[in-house]
This record gives sequence, structure tokens and C-alpha cells, in this order.
Amino acid sequence: MKNKPNVSAIIVAAGESQRMKGIDKVLASLAGRPVLAHVLAAFDKCKSIDNIVLVVNSKSLEACKQLAAGLTTPIDICLGGKRRQDSVAAGLKRLKDCDWVVIHDGARPLVTKELIEQGLKAAKETGAAVAAVPVTDTIKVVGEDKVVRETPPRQNLWAVQTPQVFRFDIITGAYRQAKGEATDDAALVERAGYRVKLYPGAYDNIKITTPQDRLVAEALLKGSS
Repeated sequence: MKNKPNVSAIIVAAGESQRMKGIDKVLASLAGRPVLAHVLAAFDKCKSIDNIVLVVNSKSLEACKQLAAGLTTPIDICLGGKRRQDSVAAGLKRLKDCDWVVIHDGARPLVTKELIEQGLKAAKETGAAVAAVPVTDTIKVVGEDKVVRETPPRQNLWAVQTPQVFRFDIITGAYRQAKGEATDDAALVERAGYRVKLYPGAYDNIKITTPQDRLVAEALLKGSS
């Protein structure tokens, strides 16, 4: 009988970085290190993580292998698919003897070990928990003609981030049932009929999608040092 549940992390870094003007966002320099190096360091520091699966694209494979070489946490590297959910599915196939899965975007470099730990704690309630922050802007729902159809109450709206934490049987079952597109893993879990718990994320846990995002992340890192 195991004394401790086995916790695996899947770090998704296989995107095409279409809005980064030809630069692979996970390899872009951020405070003197590649974006992905910051992510790997946070997961390597988190003692709850037993192993990591890093999902990359073929162009960045060798560079990512070099970044992973210095980690103390065991790491497996595999190639992703065309869509994000295809890449997560590829990562899930690499896991063995796993109880919990922490899924994180390789383009969110300001993740902390505390945020990972909080997700694991929150997930015990329902088997699924995702980092999120309250929306600060007013949101409008519009039609194709850009005419406003609805203004939902802001207090009910949360912006979802990663890490997203799931019991292994829940996330693998959700992926087996997956149909159509999903922008995050929690959406597939919700469709499969499971309850997803939100836990407090961080406004500085931004995802780097554009060159401007990288500048913001640089400023946030300098401000926290």
C-alpha cells in the first residue's frame, strides 16, 4: 500500500506561438532565462510532484531537453499534437501508477510551488480544481453582428488559469469521452459530469501569448525580486 499518492505534472509547451512574431514563446528570454525554465524550476521545487511529463513540438525538442537536463524531479519529454488537448492527451498516455495530475501551460512562467500545492489541496474536495481569478472588467456577450446580447453579472465571472489539478481517473475518463474543441482541461471534465472546484489563482500568473505579455512578465518578475 502506498504511503503517499503519486502526483504527476504535465507541462504543455507544444504550441505554435503564432502571435509571437516567429519566436517560440516557451523559449523566449525572460529575465535572462527561457520562459519554460521558470516553469520547470517551480515544479522542480514543489516536493509534492513525483514526476513531470513535458510535451513539446518537434522544433523545440532539443532545446527543451537541454532545459530539463538539470532537474532533480524525474522528467519524460514527448511530442504534442495539433491542438492543446491533443498534447495533453499525449502527456496522459505517458503516465503510470498515477493518482493525481497537475496540468500547466508552459507559457505561464510566474507559477509558484505554493499555487501548485494549493491546487492539490483544493482538488481533494471534488477530484478536480483549477486556479482562477475574479474578472475585473465588465463582460459583454455579443452575436456575430457585434451587437450586445447580454451583460452577465461580473461577480459570477472568473478567469481560469493553470495549474489545473485532477484525480487521474477523472481526467483520463474525461479525455476518453472528449468530443469537439475545449480551451481548457476543466471544460472536458465538466462535460463528463464532474464538479470542478475553483481555487484562488494569481493576477500575475499570466500566460505569454504576445511580445507585450513578455514585457509585462519581465516587469512582474522585477517587482517581486
